[in-house]
Amino acid sequence: MKLKGRVAVVTGGGRDIGRAVCIKLAKEGAKVVVNYFDSEEHGAETVKQIEALGGQAIAVFADVTKLSDIDNLVEKTKDAFGSKVDILVNVAGGLFARKTLSEVDESFYNLIMDVNFKSVVFVTKAFAPLLGKGSSIVNFASQAGRDGGGPGAFLYASSKGAVSTFTRGLAKELGPLGIRVNALNPGMIATKFHDDFTKEQVRVNVANATALRREGMAEEVADLVAYLAGDESSFLTGNNIDINGGLAFS
Repeated sequence: MKLKGRVAVVTGGGRDIGRAVCIKLAKEGAKVVVNYFDSEEHGAETVKQIEALGGQAIAVFADVTKLSDIDNLVEKTKDAFGSKVDILVNVAGGLFARKTLSEVDESFYNLIMDVNFKSVVFVTKAFAPLLGKGSSIVNFASQAGRDGGGPGAFLYASSKGAVSTFTRGLAKELGPLGIRVNALNPGMIATKFHDDFTKEQVRVNVANATALRREGMAEEVADLVAYLAGDESSFLTGNNIDINGGLAFS
């Protein structure tokens, strides 16, 4: 129970990696705010699983590309668990479609950048006044942000590259306040993301290209988030940490 008594907010906590992060933080004793967007049922299921473990959690709808929704997320957090947040995890994001440059229009550009980058900036800005010394922010970038992504994913990769740079810059700004900021660069993780957007043979090829010869699991990513959220990583900030089974090295 390394996070006992702490309050965590996780965007995109309704499924896949976000759900695994919520459950892991709760197992370590944190009270968890589960933000969801696409399905109230998904958010409720995450809370149900946490409560079954004896933990505390609430599910809050928010479109984290909209400032009014973000403000409501902050207020719901304060109503449930008070005005101090110890852990902020920005998981929410998406690819939506694979498009070449010739296929990209302004609306698709705005969608990708808003969901993957704008959300991280403005959720963090909104919760920053609730964070204090010893708090931890964990952002989700991507292996794509390092290597440019697969076919038709250059905008997604660019948005995740922006998250990586934002993480480094914010670590410098918030470090004097005792707030740490790190990011993860997941590689091929077995989630609905790849079920929807990655062909099976591509997944097999990527898995075989890793040193461990397999895809990662959401729970393995969640374990790393919990480490970055806790005191054991107290001298780590400004890092973009690869978790890809040895697909690529920093």
